[in-house]
Amino acid sequence: MDKKPSAGKGPDFCSLRYGLALIMHFSNFTMITQRVSLSIAIIAMVNSTQQHGLPNASTEGPLADTLNNPSRSMKEFNTGASVYEWSPETQSIIFSSISYGIIVTLIPSGYLAGIFGAKQMLGAGLLISSLLTLFTPLAADFGVILVIVIRTVQGMAQGMAWTGQFTIWAKWAPPLERSKLTSIAGSGAAFGSFIILCVGGLISQALGWPFIFYVFGGIGCVCCLLWFTVIYDDPVRHPCISAREKEYIVSSLAQQSSSPRRSVPIKAMVRCLPLWAIFMGFFSHFWLCTIIITYLPTYISSVLHVNIRDSGVLSSLPFIAASSCTILGGQLADFLLSRNLLRLITVRKLFSSLGLLLPSLCAVALPFVASSYVTTIILLILIPGTSNLCDSGFIINTLDVAPKYASFLMGISRGFGLIAGIISSTATGFLISKDSVSGWRNVFFLSAAVNMFGMLFYITFGQVEIQDWAREKTLTRL
Repeated sequence: MDKKPSAGKGPDFCSLRYGLALIMHFSNFTMITQRVSLSIAIIAMVNSTQQHGLPNASTEGPLADTLNNPSRSMKEFNTGASVYEWSPETQSIIFSSISYGIIVTLIPSGYLAGIFGAKQMLGAGLLISSLLTLFTPLAADFGVILVIVIRTVQGMAQGMAWTGQFTIWAKWAPPLERSKLTSIAGSGAAFGSFIILCVGGLISQALGWPFIFYVFGGIGCVCCLLWFTVIYDDPVRHPCISAREKEYIVSSLAQQSSSPRRSVPIKAMVRCLPLWAIFMGFFSHFWLCTIIITYLPTYISSVLHVNIRDSGVLSSLPFIAASSCTILGGQLADFLLSRNLLRLITVRKLFSSLGLLLPSLCAVALPFVASSYVTTIILLILIPGTSNLCDSGFIINTLDVAPKYASFLMGISRGFGLIAGIISSTATGFLISKDSVSGWRNVFFLSAAVNMFGMLFYITFGQVEIQDWAREKTLTRL
């Protein structure tokens, strides 16, 4: 009798748990669009981004670009919305402020989810983020300080929502379906990045940049209504779940070994070089990825001199490559392992090296091909695409070295990535504010250097063996 649930007795795609995955996909879609909306709107909000990175341009736009290419002048897309004189340094602080907020709630949100319930934590985070998105255009009129405050609080709200998802899946996802359900939910972030960058410029062109925030803030409010009415923390208490699915989920989860909670061996973790190799990999990976997702519309607009509509569409293309490389990289890694063509440690280091080396080469080449429109676009597409090969490398390495603490260590790893994102986005603003051409060159060279450091550190110290402090014997002594 105990074997029946694990054999897949429960309903599959017509089940509540897959409905939960789709709703969570929609939630992740909403949060990433609200986070990235400023990256595309800033082109119209701050006219200086159209003038080769000059810090305080007037609102009358680039006269030279208008004369040379009038069909793409900013005036064509003028909808009467406000334009602000924010320097690149100020923009970098605004961009990074949301990461500050996420870091603040990264660890405590998981604890609070256990007290108040993951449904309430995630729903509240999504609702707060959506309301603040709607308020952003008005806040911009009051001043940059209020925008920074709103983005910081929005980051705190999104941090609550991101971490609350794992608590829900602990009670809803049967062990044999966790990767499938979490991938459905997590793919909302990649899809959201593509959509906001693709249609954000079109919305700004047709209605004005404030409507980018109004549209995706409104979508978030609708998602909140759906979330609070459909989602429950526990399948046992859900009024609409079928008896068959409830039995399947509960029985499959009951088969897991539920050892009592242990104290986390912090001292052993701090002294563990393989863990630091993973952390440095995350730091390097997020450094360049944050620059791409934050400044890509600005770079395309200022270097290639295209309007906000084309900038948004072009900026969305790399995320198609990123999604494709993630899937193909995972398939290739599993193929190499299943056929015993390469050892696990070789696969981890190979994909980590490719995911850090290839985007570095593309980034270094960008300043030298700026005059070629097609080559620049190709390199910009390849950077996030090849970077996502790391998903089959150090990104999942915590499952190898410390499976018992994988969730905790993933949170720490993301913390290192967020810190890298804050530093890189702030540094980028300061570098391009001095001189656009040399500034972007220094940005890409510095990113390549950081990636090379992370790659060499991981190749030297990365491992796949379960660490002594993460073994079951060690856990009984803590």
